[in-house]
Parts: sequence; structure tokens; C-alpha cells
Amino acid sequence: MPSHSIASPGAVLGVDWEERVNFDRLRSERLARAMRSLETSGLGALVLFDMNNIRYTTATHIGNWARDKLFRCVLLMRGHSPILWDIGSAARQHRTHASWLPADNWRAGISSWRGSIPEDVGVEAGNAKRIAGLLRENGLHDEPVGIDVVEIPVLRALEREGLHIVNGQELMQQARRIKTVDEIALLDHSAAMVDAAYDELYRSLHVGMRENDCVALVNKVLYELGSEEVEAVNAISGERCSPHPHVFSDRITRPGDTAYFDIIHSFNGYRTCYYRTLNVGSSNAQQRDAYQRARDAIDEAISAVRPGATTADVARALPSAADLGYGSEEEAFGLQYCHGIGLSVWEQPLISRYHSLEHPVPVEEGMVFALETYWPTKDGSSAARIEEEVVVTADGPRVITRFPADELLVAGTRYWNGFSFAVDRSDRADRGDDGDGAGRGAASYAGRSSDTNGTE
Repeated sequence: MPSHSIASPGAVLGVDWEERVNFDRLRSERLARAMRSLETSGLGALVLFDMNNIRYTTATHIGNWARDKLFRCVLLMRGHSPILWDIGSAARQHRTHASWLPADNWRAGISSWRGSIPEDVGVEAGNAKRIAGLLRENGLHDEPVGIDVVEIPVLRALEREGLHIVNGQELMQQARRIKTVDEIALLDHSAAMVDAAYDELYRSLHVGMRENDCVALVNKVLYELGSEEVEAVNAISGERCSPHPHVFSDRITRPGDTAYFDIIHSFNGYRTCYYRTLNVGSSNAQQRDAYQRARDAIDEAISAVRPGATTADVARALPSAADLGYGSEEEAFGLQYCHGIGLSVWEQPLISRYHSLEHPVPVEEGMVFALETYWPTKDGSSAARIEEEVVVTADGPRVITRFPADELLVAGTRYWNGFSFAVDRSDRADRGDDGDGAGRGAASYAGRSSDTNGTE
């Protein structure tokens, strides 16, 4: 890890009196990592279409409208600065304002726009000939060429030029695996913005608020704080919590609902994946039990994160598919796992019981990943979902997601009990109350702190 320190984390204004995020250093260190990976790979060049790889190597961004178009292309050759073909006006803008690469490396280009221009027009063939020509000029035509993602007509055109195409995405994933000090600072800032979104959501969430209202609120908070893109806000409530549908709806929240949220957005390219669970108005014993089990599981997984450990150690700490009531790890995949996070919400290491126990990789200082857990209530009517983002430091994990998650927070109107019936505790438990009125009020989950209720 570099020894640089970032002052005033959470500040975005550049100043002359302290070292904050250094974007020149960010650009140069990322490109240097990619070049080192290429130099030691046995490949002659990389052809990159993945927007995250393009940003990593060229430090360019033209908006996420371009993310699924596959018309931007970088050629990264051994010993040479990257060449980017971009939509024409963007290429001119780069030449004017992106001085970190030679002006001639910013070039106008065109693609088929996902097949909108028919293949017989020859766009793919022309682009392949151009790339092959540059490789020949630099003596790299006979070397393997790695590609990250590619359309079939583009792949076939490159192969017709005599190029030997191999997988380049693995190489780029490896290059991006360890984060620089500036990347970590940007990831931390991105998470801080979600802290604020959850705080606003907690203060606003009430009975009758729809899931899509929650999504709108989170989008508003994040864009006002400077988010570059809100990629997704999962808002799941009530009986929709189990099984997890992975998409929000227009459902209206009701008294006693559990609701969990996943907020994925980007600040200066660096993303979040950040779940929290809240209850609306009140909570019952089963909901608090599910939350406690999810919290205990994620705490155990976090405690396994340290340099010198492996991804198998972390995976072993996660609940099994059987623990969650699923028949296989493939069926439960996505509910209890970890994934690297950076310019993409999916980076290495990806850790799961599906594959990491048999295929472990080292946990290294400078990795940043998100750990996720899930636990359904015993009757299957609801579930809890928690996620924490951690930086692997020399001393172990540093959690950068700070909105409180040690207890099940209850948002919205509190229902205070003014009288306690003399009913056997076990009878109360059968009805979803643990007998001391804790089914009502701003209750923490069982075993973490004492329940808070109204007058007994």
C-alpha cells in the first residue's frame, strides 16, 4: 500500500493547503498497474470495450448512457500509451481537456451501435483492420490479444485479420484488484453519500410510503450530493422480503413491515453496494431474531478479513444455503457472499461458499469488498439483509459503511403500549411478541440491547 494520506475525507473541493484526492496520481497509478499486468502477461495488447476498463486506463467518462453501447474502444499495447476511439465530439473534447495522454491518442471512431448499423456496411471489418494495422506497425501482430467484452461480429472481424484473441477481462480484473490510496478515498466518500441517503430514508420512512417513493428519495439525496450515477436502488418490503425479488415495486408499506434496501451509485466512478434493513412502525420477535442472525453472520465474516487469510476463510464464516433454507449454494447465491468493489460493483475477489472453499485466493491489503448476508424469519414471512463495505488494511478490516446496523432500527410512527396484559411469554411469542411489549416501539433486535417500549 502507498504511504500517501488523504486529508479531510469527505471533502470534494480541491485546496492548496493539504493533500486530498490527487487525480493526477489516480490516473497515473491506475494506468501503471494495467501496463505492468500487460507486460507480465504474455499478451501483446488489450482491446477494451468495458466502460470500467476504459475509465481505468484512460481516465475518461462520457456519461453512463454509453455503458451498454460498446462503441468506445481502447487499444493498449505493450510499451505504448492507450489509444481511445470515442464518439467524434468526445474525442475532440479529450484532445482539448485531457492532457494526460498525447493528443493523437484521442481518436474519433464509430461502431455498429449494437447492430443498428448492419454488418454488411463493414464497420466491424474496418475497425478490425485499423487495430491490426497498429499491431503490425509495432511488431505485435503475432502476439495474443486480450479482449474484455466483445460482440460476435467484432470478434470474427478481428480473427479474420489473423489476430489470436484470448480472454483479457481476467487480466484487467487482476490489475484492478488492489486499490490505490485515491481509489480507497473515493470509495469511502461514495459510501458516505449513502450514509446520508439512509439517514434521510430513516427519517422519512413511514406506513403508507411506497417502495418507489423510497427509491425516488434516495435518488434525490444522492444526486444533490454529487452522485455521478445512481445505478440501482433495491427497495423490498413486507412479504416481498422472502424470497428476495431483487427489484423494487409500488407496494405500500404497512405497520410492522421489515424493509431492506440496496443502494448502488457512483461518485467519480467509484461505486457502492450497501444494504440496510429497517422496520416500519414496530418489530416483532421473529423479525428481530432474523436480524440478529444476519448481523452475527456478517460480523463473523468481517472478523475473518485480514491479510494472510484466504477467501475460503471468509466463505467459511458465511451462512450455508441450508442455513437459509435453500437446497444448494447455487440457489442461494447472491444472498450470502462478498464481492470486490471499485469502478465496478463486481470486482475481484468474489467470495462465496459456491466456489471459494475449493478455490481460495489470498486476502490482500488494499482490497476493498462488500460482504452481504441475509436471513429469513422462521415462518418465511420476512427477512433481514445487511451489507458492509470493508477495506483490507495491515491491521485487518476497516468498515467504511457507517449508517448504524448493529441493531434493527424502527422508522416511522412509534406505537407505544400503555398497558401490558398478563399473558404467558410463550403465548406472546407464538403471536410474534416476546411478552414484554417489545413487539411495539423502537426495538433493537434481541440480544444486542434492551428493548425500548412505552409505559408498562
